[in-house]
Amino acid sequence: MTRSSRWERAGIRWGAGALAALGVAAGTLAGASGATADGGLPLDNVEQLAQGVQYGQFTVTASHGTVHGHVISVDLRDPHGRVDLLTPGAVAARGAVSALADARQAVGAVNGDFFNITEDQHPGVAPTGSSDGPEIGSGRDLKAAVPDAQRFGPAMPPGETTHDVLGVGVDRRARLDRLDLEGDVRTPQGTYPLGGYNQYALPQGGIGAYTAGWGTVSRQRAVCGSDTSRGAGCSTDTYEVAVSHGRVQSVADTPGAGPIAPGTTVLLGRDAGADSLRALHVGDHVGVGEGLAAAGTHIPYAFAVGGFPILRDGLPLAGLDAKTAATRTAAGFGDDGHSLYLLALDGSAESNAGLSIAELATVMQQLGADNAVNLDGGGSTTLVTRGPDDPAAVVRNHPSGGAERPVANAIGVFSTAP
Repeated sequence: MTRSSRWERAGIRWGAGALAALGVAAGTLAGASGATADGGLPLDNVEQLAQGVQYGQFTVTASHGTVHGHVISVDLRDPHGRVDLLTPGAVAARGAVSALADARQAVGAVNGDFFNITEDQHPGVAPTGSSDGPEIGSGRDLKAAVPDAQRFGPAMPPGETTHDVLGVGVDRRARLDRLDLEGDVRTPQGTYPLGGYNQYALPQGGIGAYTAGWGTVSRQRAVCGSDTSRGAGCSTDTYEVAVSHGRVQSVADTPGAGPIAPGTTVLLGRDAGADSLRALHVGDHVGVGEGLAAAGTHIPYAFAVGGFPILRDGLPLAGLDAKTAATRTAAGFGDDGHSLYLLALDGSAESNAGLSIAELATVMQQLGADNAVNLDGGGSTTLVTRGPDDPAAVVRNHPSGGAERPVANAIGVFSTAP
């Protein structure tokens, strides 16, 4: 095994200033070996997974006890490496991170965004397994973000939204950004804004577009909840229109299920959106346009995943939770967007104390990240690697509950180096 020269030199340094900025007393976070705040905490068991891709482990003592974590670092300048979104083959589906990585021959991966995991508040409605935020995979827009009030996961910092993403552009630089849906539905009666794209929840009064990429799960969940409450009831004022080759092919009063044929777009309206669609008849001409628009750059994204920011421009965000410790997953970047860090903690099943989100921001900062997002944690937290001698992906952390939880998406690391 080869130790990273950068991490060997600097380790993870718990600077008192960084801790104070989070409102954490100096000394709360310390290396398991008893290293001082200025002494650093090198990663242990560092392995070279591929050219420009390394894996390592760390142990710290945080506010709730001992925490063991795992990190994959990626040099985005390396021409042989790249990062992409791993999915189960459909937006509304779930898969284990190891299986997602094996299917694409990734050398490493961590789980991604929070997702629609349960529908206890809507008995009889099938959970979709779809993620909260936007998805871009291999340069393709796969889905848009659900309304903020409809998301799963812990509270976001003030001012953040489900539209927030971590992405890597075609220029091979990582960025934090926001991806907004831009689109419309053009009909003989008028043009209407598109309120959703392959997402498990639509805004009240909106129209959503669903393609073959959605999968086979029922679209019923999309008309449940409200703009202020995920648990609000399901609308009964709904209408669906299937469009192919620019014409209406069929209509229905309720959300459908099953596969959507390639080249077909299903428009689903709720409330006022349903009223707009009811004016359409089989054979009418309809045009649908949709796309994700980045707020911060004109450079196209090759990959993007939803997650809420915890570190921006070298500083932790205001309002981060400093009390609740949990198993966490995070992704961040430094070196002007050229160095990517993927982190996962061991789960509570291994008596791992976990980190608060404020502590997680400090960990990412001291790894070398200037910007970072919190990803789905708890039982979803999983980090896998596939080294040169491994026939398949190996789960490196200890997932809560002792087994991998199927998730909506993951961040995959790839290498074509010989």
